[in-house]
Amino acid sequence: MASISAPGWIIRFIILVLVFIVFFSIGAMAVAGLIPAGGTEPGLVPPGMGIFIIAVVNTLLVIWLVLSSRWSGWKLVFWLAFSYYGIVTFMTQVETWYFLSGVTVETQLLPALFIMGLPVAVFFIPLAVWMLGGGKSRARSYFTFDYVAGMSLQAWLWRFAVIAVIYVILYWTAGYYISWQNPELRAFYGSPDEILPFWMHTLNTLQGDYGLFLFQGLRGVLWTLFALPIIRGSRMGAWGTALLVGLFLSVPVNIIHIIENPLMPLASVRFSHMVETGSSNFLFGMIITGLLHREHRSPYWG
Repeated sequence: MASISAPGWIIRFIILVLVFIVFFSIGAMAVAGLIPAGGTEPGLVPPGMGIFIIAVVNTLLVIWLVLSSRWSGWKLVFWLAFSYYGIVTFMTQVETWYFLSGVTVETQLLPALFIMGLPVAVFFIPLAVWMLGGGKSRARSYFTFDYVAGMSLQAWLWRFAVIAVIYVILYWTAGYYISWQNPELRAFYGSPDEILPFWMHTLNTLQGDYGLFLFQGLRGVLWTLFALPIIRGSRMGAWGTALLVGLFLSVPVNIIHIIENPLMPLASVRFSHMVETGSSNFLFGMIITGLLHREHRSPYWG
C-alpha cells in the first residue's frame, strides 16, 4: 500500500465514505415505520450533514483499524466485523433495551435496532479491508490467542473482575457529574426531583436498583471482549493501541448524538450523554489496553 499515490488514497477514502452512507441507509430501513412519531429537538447539525460526518468519522476509524492490524484476509474481516458490530451496535442497543424500553422504545422496535447495524459490519467492513489491502498476506498476519492460552484462568478472572469494577466506577462517576447534572435528563429518566449529593445518590441507587451496577459491570466485560481482537491484533505499541481503542469505544457510539433522534428527543439529553460516554469510554479503552496489550508483562497478573 506504500506505493499508492495521494490521489489514490483520496479516491479510496471518498468511495468508502459513499459506500458507508449506502449501507448505513440500508440499515436504517430496518427501523422504518417503527420509530415513534412525535416532536424531537434538532440535532447539533442537520440530518444530511450529520450522516456525512458520521460516515467520514467511521470511515477514518475503520481505515486506521485495518492498516494498524497485524492480521489479514478473512481473519481480519471476521474479527474487525465482530468488534465493530459489537461495539457500535450491540453495546449501544443493549443499553437502549435497559433504559428506554417502555419509554420511547416499543417491543417491536428493539430487534430492528440490533439489525440496523448489520449492513455496515457485514458488507462495509469486508469491502474496506479489500480496498485498503488488508486482504493481502502480511508478516505475522496469523490469528492467535497465544496471550489467552498463556495466562491462567485465575489471571483472566482477576482481570475481568477488576475491569468490571473500573467500568462501573467510570460509568457512575461520569454519569453523575456530567449527565445527572442536567435536570432535563433526570426528568427524562423519571427523576425530576432536585439532585442528591453523590454518595447519597449512590446509596439510594444501591438500595433501590442494585441490578444497575451488576448490569454495568457486565457491560464492562462485554466492551472488553469486543475490543480484545483489536488490542491483540494491533501492530502498534501499547500507547498507540490504547489511543485507537479509546477512540473506537467512544467515538462511533457517540457521534450519532449530533443528529436528531426520536428515541432521545431532547437535545440537551443527547449532548449530556455524548460528553459523558465519550469521556468515560475513551478513558476505559485506554485502561483496558494497558491491562491486556501483549506488551503488558506485570507479574501481579499472572
